[in-house]
Amino acid sequence: MPKEERKNHENDNQDTNKHKSKTKTKNKQELKEKINKLKQENEELDAKCRRALVDYQNLQDRHGKERGEFVRHANENLLRDILPIFDNLKISLQHVSREEQDSAWVKGVEYVVKNFREVLEEKGIKEIKVEGENFDHNIMDAIEGKGDKVKKEVKPGYTLNGRVIIPAKVIVEENKSGKNKETEEIEKKKIDS
Repeated sequence: MPKEERKNHENDNQDTNKHKSKTKTKNKQELKEKINKLKQENEELDAKCRRALVDYQNLQDRHGKERGEFVRHANENLLRDILPIFDNLKISLQHVSREEQDSAWVKGVEYVVKNFREVLEEKGIKEIKVEGENFDHNIMDAIEGKGDKVKKEVKPGYTLNGRVIIPAKVIVEENKSGKNKETEEIEKKKIDS
Protein backbone atom coordinates (compact mmCIF):
# COMPACT_ATOMS: atom_id res chain seq x y z
CA MET A 1 0.00 0.00 0.00
CA PRO A 2 1.39 3.34 -0.88
CA LYS A 3 2.18 5.84 1.78
CA GLU A 4 -0.59 8.19 0.94
CA GLU A 5 -3.17 5.52 0.98
CA ARG A 6 -1.82 4.26 4.26
CA LYS A 7 -2.01 7.74 5.70
CA ASN A 8 -5.54 8.20 4.45
CA HIS A 9 -6.41 4.84 5.82
CA GLU A 10 -4.86 5.70 9.19
CA ASN A 11 -6.69 9.05 9.18
CA ASP A 12 -9.90 7.25 8.35
CA ASN A 13 -9.22 4.81 11.20
CA GLN A 14 -8.51 7.70 13.55
CA ASP A 15 -11.66 9.47 12.41
CA THR A 16 -13.60 6.26 12.85
CA ASN A 17 -12.09 5.71 16.30
CA LYS A 18 -12.88 9.30 17.28
CA HIS A 19 -16.37 8.89 15.94
CA LYS A 20 -16.73 5.56 17.79
CA SER A 21 -15.39 7.17 20.94
CA LYS A 22 -17.79 10.09 20.61
CA THR A 23 -20.63 7.67 19.89
CA LYS A 24 -19.67 5.53 22.92
CA THR A 25 -19.52 8.64 25.12
CA LYS A 26 -22.82 9.82 23.72
CA ASN A 27 -24.33 6.35 24.21
CA LYS A 28 -22.99 6.18 27.79
CA GLN A 29 -24.45 9.59 28.50
CA GLU A 30 -27.79 8.61 27.01
CA LEU A 31 -27.78 5.37 29.01
CA LYS A 32 -26.93 7.25 32.22
CA GLU A 33 -29.76 9.67 31.51
CA LYS A 34 -32.13 6.77 30.85
CA ILE A 35 -30.96 5.02 34.04
CA ASN A 36 -31.43 8.21 36.05
CA LYS A 37 -34.83 8.75 34.49
CA LEU A 38 -35.85 5.15 35.25
CA LYS A 39 -34.55 5.48 38.83
CA GLN A 40 -36.60 8.64 39.25
CA GLU A 41 -39.71 6.96 37.80
CA ASN A 42 -39.07 3.98 40.08
CA GLU A 43 -38.85 6.26 43.13
CA GLU A 44 -42.05 8.06 42.10
CA LEU A 45 -43.88 4.75 41.61
CA ASP A 46 -42.52 3.47 44.92
CA ALA A 47 -43.76 6.64 46.67
CA LYS A 48 -47.18 6.29 44.99
CA CYS A 49 -47.34 2.66 46.04
CA ARG A 50 -46.49 3.55 49.64
CA ARG A 51 -49.10 6.33 49.68
CA ALA A 52 -51.68 3.93 48.25
CA LEU A 53 -50.81 1.35 50.93
CA VAL A 54 -51.13 3.96 53.68
CA ASP A 55 -54.44 5.15 52.18
CA TYR A 56 -55.66 1.55 52.09
CA GLN A 57 -54.69 0.98 55.72
CA ASN A 58 -56.42 4.24 56.72
CA LEU A 59 -59.49 3.16 54.79
CA GLN A 60 -59.53 -0.18 56.62
CA ASP A 61 -59.15 1.58 59.99
CA ARG A 62 -61.93 4.04 59.17
CA HIS A 63 -64.17 1.19 57.96
CA GLY A 64 -63.53 -0.72 61.19
CA LYS A 65 -64.38 2.34 63.28
CA GLU A 66 -67.52 3.00 61.25
CA ARG A 67 -68.58 -0.63 61.64
CA GLY A 68 -68.02 -0.40 65.40
CA GLU A 69 -70.00 2.85 65.53
CA PHE A 70 -72.81 1.22 63.57
CA VAL A 71 -72.96 -1.76 65.95
CA ARG A 72 -72.79 0.50 68.99
CA HIS A 73 -75.50 2.76 67.58
CA ALA A 74 -77.68 -0.26 66.79
CA ASN A 75 -77.15 -1.56 70.34
CA GLU A 76 -78.08 1.82 71.80
CA ASN A 77 -81.30 1.89 69.80
CA LEU A 78 -82.17 -1.62 70.93
CA LEU A 79 -81.43 -0.72 74.54
CA ARG A 80 -83.57 2.43 74.33
CA ASP A 81 -86.42 0.16 73.26
CA ILE A 82 -85.81 -2.53 75.92
CA LEU A 83 -85.01 -0.41 78.99
CA PRO A 84 -88.55 1.02 79.35
CA ILE A 85 -89.83 -2.56 79.52
CA PHE A 86 -87.34 -3.25 82.31
CA ASP A 87 -88.51 -0.09 84.10
CA ASN A 88 -92.15 -1.18 83.76
CA LEU A 89 -91.35 -4.57 85.30
CA LYS A 90 -89.71 -2.84 88.27
CA ILE A 91 -92.67 -0.47 88.64
CA SER A 92 -95.11 -3.39 88.54
CA LEU A 93 -93.33 -4.93 91.55
CA GLN A 94 -93.72 -1.68 93.50
CA HIS A 95 -97.50 -1.87 93.14
CA VAL A 96 -98.00 -5.45 94.31
CA SER A 97 -100.35 -5.74 97.27
CA ARG A 98 -99.16 -7.29 100.54
CA GLU A 99 -101.34 -10.33 100.02
CA GLU A 100 -99.75 -11.08 96.64
CA GLN A 101 -96.10 -10.48 97.61
CA ASP A 102 -95.47 -14.16 98.33
CA SER A 103 -97.32 -15.47 95.28
CA ALA A 104 -95.49 -17.45 92.61
CA TRP A 105 -96.10 -14.98 89.81
CA VAL A 106 -94.58 -12.11 91.87
CA LYS A 107 -91.54 -14.27 92.65
CA GLY A 108 -91.30 -15.04 88.93
CA VAL A 109 -91.37 -11.35 87.97
CA GLU A 110 -88.76 -10.60 90.66
CA TYR A 111 -86.55 -13.33 89.19
CA VAL A 112 -86.99 -11.92 85.66
CA VAL A 113 -86.07 -8.41 86.91
CA LYS A 114 -83.00 -9.84 88.68
CA ASN A 115 -81.88 -11.69 85.53
CA PHE A 116 -82.63 -8.68 83.36
CA ARG A 117 -80.48 -6.46 85.62
CA GLU A 118 -77.58 -8.96 85.58
CA VAL A 119 -77.58 -9.20 81.78
CA LEU A 120 -77.72 -5.42 81.41
CA GLU A 121 -74.80 -5.00 83.81
CA GLU A 122 -72.79 -7.62 81.89
CA LYS A 123 -73.37 -5.59 78.72
CA GLY A 124 -72.10 -2.38 80.36
CA ILE A 125 -75.49 -0.86 81.25
CA LYS A 126 -75.67 0.91 84.60
CA GLU A 127 -78.56 2.69 86.21
CA ILE A 128 -77.83 6.31 87.11
CA LYS A 129 -78.26 6.88 90.85
CA VAL A 130 -79.77 10.32 91.44
CA GLU A 131 -81.94 10.34 94.58
CA GLY A 132 -80.58 12.95 97.02
CA GLU A 133 -77.80 14.02 94.63
CA ASN A 134 -77.18 17.48 93.23
CA PHE A 135 -78.83 18.07 89.88
CA ASP A 136 -76.43 17.34 86.98
CA HIS A 137 -77.74 18.39 83.57
CA ASN A 138 -75.32 15.96 81.90
CA ILE A 139 -77.11 12.90 83.25
CA MET A 140 -80.53 14.19 84.31
CA ASP A 141 -83.57 15.96 82.91
CA ALA A 142 -85.56 18.06 85.39
CA ILE A 143 -89.24 17.64 84.63
CA GLU A 144 -90.53 19.61 87.61
CA GLY A 145 -89.35 22.06 90.24
CA LYS A 146 -86.56 24.57 90.53
CA GLY A 147 -83.30 24.16 92.32
CA ASP A 148 -80.14 22.14 92.40
CA LYS A 149 -81.07 19.15 94.57
CA VAL A 150 -82.84 16.02 93.30
CA LYS A 151 -86.01 15.53 95.33
CA LYS A 152 -87.37 12.47 93.52
CA GLU A 153 -86.53 10.22 90.60
CA VAL A 154 -89.48 9.88 88.26
CA LYS A 155 -87.82 7.62 85.71
CA PRO A 156 -84.36 6.04 85.94
CA GLY A 157 -81.55 6.94 83.58
CA TYR A 158 -78.92 4.62 82.15
CA THR A 159 -75.34 4.69 80.92
CA LEU A 160 -73.72 2.37 78.42
CA ASN A 161 -70.03 1.93 79.17
CA GLY A 162 -69.97 5.27 80.98
CA ARG A 163 -71.89 7.21 78.32
CA VAL A 164 -75.43 8.41 79.02
CA ILE A 165 -77.97 6.79 76.71
CA ILE A 166 -81.10 7.69 78.69
CA PRO A 167 -80.99 10.62 81.12
CA ALA A 168 -82.78 10.23 84.45
CA LYS A 169 -86.06 12.14 84.75
CA VAL A 170 -86.16 13.93 88.11
CA ILE A 171 -88.01 16.43 90.25
CA VAL A 172 -85.70 19.03 91.77
CA GLU A 173 -85.95 21.36 94.75
CA GLU A 174 -83.91 24.09 96.34
CA ASN A 175 -81.07 22.88 98.50
CA LYS A 176 -82.46 23.77 101.95
CA SER A 177 -79.06 24.22 103.57
CA GLY A 178 -77.98 26.53 100.74
CA LYS A 179 -74.84 24.45 100.29
CA ASN A 180 -73.96 22.09 97.51
CA LYS A 181 -73.09 18.46 98.15
CA GLU A 182 -69.31 19.03 97.91
CA THR A 183 -69.42 21.77 100.55
CA GLU A 184 -71.54 19.55 102.81
CA GLU A 185 -69.05 16.68 102.47
CA ILE A 186 -66.08 18.94 103.27
CA GLU A 187 -67.83 20.28 106.37
CA LYS A 188 -68.78 16.75 107.44
CA LYS A 189 -65.13 15.64 107.14
CA LYS A 190 -64.01 18.63 109.24
CA ILE A 191 -66.54 17.71 111.95
CA ASP A 192 -65.51 14.04 111.88
CA SER A 193 -61.81 14.93 112.23
